[in-house]
Amino acid sequence: MTETAATLQTHDAPAFPADRTCPYQLPEMYSRLRDEPEALHPVTLYDGRRAWVVSGHEAARSLLADPRLSSDRTRAAFPSVSPLFEAIRNQRQAFIGMDPPEHDTQRRMLISEFTVKRIKGMRTDVERIVHGFIDDMLAAGPPADLVSRLALPVPSLVICQLLGVPYADHDSFQGASRRLVQATDSAGAAAALDELRNYLDSLITRMQTRPVPGVLSTLVTEQLASGGIDREELISTALLLLVAGHETTASMTSLSVITLLEHPEQHAALRADPSLVPGAVEELLRYLAIADIAGGRFATADIEIDGRVIRAGEGVIVTNSIANRDGSVFKDPDTFDVHRSARHHISFGYGVHQCLGQNLARLELEVIIATLFERIPTLRLAVPVDQLTLRPGTTIQGVNELPVTW
Repeated sequence: MTETAATLQTHDAPAFPADRTCPYQLPEMYSRLRDEPEALHPVTLYDGRRAWVVSGHEAARSLLADPRLSSDRTRAAFPSVSPLFEAIRNQRQAFIGMDPPEHDTQRRMLISEFTVKRIKGMRTDVERIVHGFIDDMLAAGPPADLVSRLALPVPSLVICQLLGVPYADHDSFQGASRRLVQATDSAGAAAALDELRNYLDSLITRMQTRPVPGVLSTLVTEQLASGGIDREELISTALLLLVAGHETTASMTSLSVITLLEHPEQHAALRADPSLVPGAVEELLRYLAIADIAGGRFATADIEIDGRVIRAGEGVIVTNSIANRDGSVFKDPDTFDVHRSARHHISFGYGVHQCLGQNLARLELEVIIATLFERIPTLRLAVPVDQLTLRPGTTIQGVNELPVTW
């Protein structure tokens, strides 16, 4: 029987998002929602508003492909899960915060830079970069912070080279990026956002007179000059590519290493058969699912799904961490298994907003995981896993420090 519009306001609605207590397992509240028969659940956001959380894999894919759900982050109806979204609400949006057809126009400007063929051609450079940072880490000797020594600098340097951003500026933009995505209030997020936008604005100005190799300079000379994109849109697009291009992969790298070290039988299987690495990366992406905060939408029309009605104007959050643990799709979903076929996870989203950089992220993770454990087979955590400080649920999941030794 279809439920009425009042359900979002009258049902119990736990606080969302929840913090993890284990780097690789769902928060207890998420597991409880996952195990309920319904695929949609009312939750309360940090600002007191209600929204629907989607837990079922089939419902998640259906809704992410539904044109009646909007990604327009400037609209008041968009569900804010952290101060970050309040800070960007009045900013010009990149394509991730647009709906078709505007979204499609801007995304097409970038597709050729992120094709499978283009990214495969980067493997040799990525391997060289990974070996270089591991060389430095080994030369310095144990113990080491894997985040600052490897997990963060590898994707940071790779995205700088792809975009044409000077890596010499990495300390500045990495610091501002972290303050942005981990902000605890809208003022802090806004300050970090302004710092990044001002930096990219000045970089674009330099590129207008001195073009350099890279995606950003190409957009300046081909799209900005012709009016295909305006300056504020270009800054927003550059900001998205720069921040997402290193923050998410750095977090995935750190949590992937933790997960493998905490599952020695799976780690041993991977070392015994390196051909398992690509599939293991897909399983890690499913199992860790670090970007729940990216799944926000709001309904532009009534949508009936799974016995409920999402009313126009109501917020919807597709939580890929929960949907990726749907037992009807993934057998023994809370078990980490490098032999699993997990490619149909939704950690990169689904539909028109599926992550543009997913091929690059896969490449970086494959190279880092294979190379790190080949070069340092005795790698281990330098502290017990329960002593690691995990980021809160309002940001990209991960750790800011990962002490390791060998």
